[in-house]
Amino acid sequence: MATASSLGLSVDDAIVLQDSNRLTLRLLPCDVLARVAPVAHQAAQVEVELAQRLAGAGCPVAVLDPRVEPRVHERDGFTVTLWTYYAPVTPREIPPADYADALQRLHAGMRALDVPAPRFTDRVEHARRLVADRDRTPELADEDRRLLGDTLRSLRRAIDERGAPEQLLHGEPHPGNVLSTENGLLFMDLETCCRGPVEFDLAHAPEEVARHCPGVDRDLLRECRILVLAMITTWRWDRDDQLPDGRRLAAEWLGRIRAALTEDRDRS
Repeated sequence: MATASSLGLSVDDAIVLQDSNRLTLRLLPCDVLARVAPVAHQAAQVEVELAQRLAGAGCPVAVLDPRVEPRVHERDGFTVTLWTYYAPVTPREIPPADYADALQRLHAGMRALDVPAPRFTDRVEHARRLVADRDRTPELADEDRRLLGDTLRSLRRAIDERGAPEQLLHGEPHPGNVLSTENGLLFMDLETCCRGPVEFDLAHAPEEVARHCPGVDRDLLRECRILVLAMITTWRWDRDDQLPDGRRLAAEWLGRIRAALTEDRDRS
């Protein structure tokens, strides 16, 4: 609130919209979306620059608030970025065809950008390090630790060996990062951008979305889905993870991983 006020915005209230590994708030009455993270997070500047370039290219992304300078603000050990607040519109469930169209337009814009970004395998390695670090994942049972470690290792290798074309990706275009607005669907949370096959992004979306995307490698997509599930399951076991209900989700997802791997073995 102090940061926004110092920039000339009228603020006397803040409503928490999301409180997990990063805080998202709606500031009123100026109606600005504020995203707050520790300075050590180090991703805000990349997100701001990428959002500006993609918006300039006409891509379906959320934009920074036009009333203030488009940059990262630092205060008391935190970064603060100020974004346009988009009032949600109904229906809340996104039609798969619309979801696929928006994601394909985003990918088309990203293909035209030459920006440094980590490869998706960097995130896989981060998950593998968490699995191997018992101090960071103390509640993870040995059997589940082996399952996650083996899955992350084998699927990363299998996906690499396919040699599929790679490009700049959103990184986590799941429904929680898609806004339904009066201007259509918009993607947010670009801090997760990375390079990899488009199937890696599609693996985060509902299964019906891929059916509206031509040229998808179905076998690669299935491998990416299981890999992504193993990654997000690992993050939920991190002792520092703050996602609400994270441990319950982690246990549920372990069961889904086992079922998917059993199905693959039966098919082969």
